[in-house]
Formats: sequence, structure tokens, C-alpha cells
Amino acid sequence: MPQHIGIVGCSAEGAALCYRTLCAEGAQLLGAYAHPEVSMHTPSLAEYMRCIDRGDWQGVGELMLSSANKLASIGADFLICPDNTVHQALCYVEPRSPLPWLHIAEIVAGEAARRGLGRLGLTGTRWLVESEVYPEKLAARGIECVRPSAAEREEIDRIIMDELVLGVLRPESVACFQRIIGWMKEVGCDGVVLGCTEIPLIMNDANSPLPTLDSTRLLARAALLRAVQRAAAPA
Repeated sequence: MPQHIGIVGCSAEGAALCYRTLCAEGAQLLGAYAHPEVSMHTPSLAEYMRCIDRGDWQGVGELMLSSANKLASIGADFLICPDNTVHQALCYVEPRSPLPWLHIAEIVAGEAARRGLGRLGLTGTRWLVESEVYPEKLAARGIECVRPSAAEREEIDRIIMDELVLGVLRPESVACFQRIIGWMKEVGCDGVVLGCTEIPLIMNDANSPLPTLDSTRLLARAALLRAVQRAAAPA
């Protein structure tokens, strides 16, 4: 049997897209209608935001660890978190976690290296873009990371937090992303990280000036492979 995937949810839209990807694409590995067992725990996003707004990453980590313990108690074998921003707290979580985690930025960096990309633009919340979550993982593979300007970070953050996490999808927000990604292309980027799990709701390879690295679906696909490969590995 494939391993049981535990989803540590944060924002609903990103977690839902990850969950749907696991269920929809599981059939490619396991046959019609099949997917690994999946469980998700999601505290209120307001609890996360109270910690994030005051820079309390240890508090964020405690919320993640609470979800991890609950998922472990119902049989999950490993964990994923379809939220890039809260990965800043994973360093507080992993030493005490009952289960192993897949790191979303490591997965994206691995895919970028596989595709031969060398200079990536980064989009996401202002907390994510101003952190070292992606620059560190990309640099470890020799990949440069280009961040938007301060004003662009604020506009991207507004779109994410006031629209996308609420399921609001606006054409003018697509145009904003296209303008910013177009600038990234002009300064030599050969790809762009969709580093918020809601951004793929409005941006993809068809409407982006640069090839996209969809962190949400890449995480889900990595989880599917782990679930199936670990189950198939000899004892």
C-alpha cells in the first residue's frame, strides 16, 4: 500500500489545490480513481496570521507541530505543508516532529536544476520573498534568485492576502503578475517561482512571460512519488 500523506494546512485555497492534485494525479501512478491515503489538519488561518504579523516564527512552528502530532496520531507516514511562507518556521518544527517532512523549496529547487534553470524570479508573500527560504535552497544548487522591488512585493502581497487566499481571482491581478514577471525576464531570469501556493490559481505557463515553477503542484507530485516509491521499496 502507498504511504499515508499528511497535509499540514495553512491557507485553504493552497491546501485545497495541493489536495486536489494529489487525488487527481494519483491515478497516473496507481490506476483509475486511485491515490494514496491523504489526511489534512488545518487550524484557523487567523491563528497563523497572529503569529506571522508579530514575527513569531516559533509560534508558527508550534501550530505546525500541533498539526503534525494530530496527523501522526491517525497514521500519516510523512508530512507536507502547502504554504511557502510558514516554511520559515520548519527549523523549529523538525527537531520535535513525530514524522519527516518534504520541504517545498527543496523540491522546487530540485525541479529548477533538473530543467537547467540558472536565474529565477521569486514571487510570494512579502514575508516569503524577504526570507532566505528560497535563496538558500536555490543557491545550494547554483541557482540565482531575483526578488521583486519593495513596491512590487507589497502589491504581490496585497493580491495574495486580500484576494487569492479568499478565492478572489481578478484579471487586473493577472496583469500585475505579468508585468512583474516581464521585468524579471528583462533582467535575465529564465524562470519564475510561484512561491505562494495560491498564485497558480491565476498564473501558469500559458499566461506567464517566463516558464513557471508551480510550488503547489510540484510539492503534491513529490509527495505522490514518495508515497508510492517508499511503499515499493524492499524491506
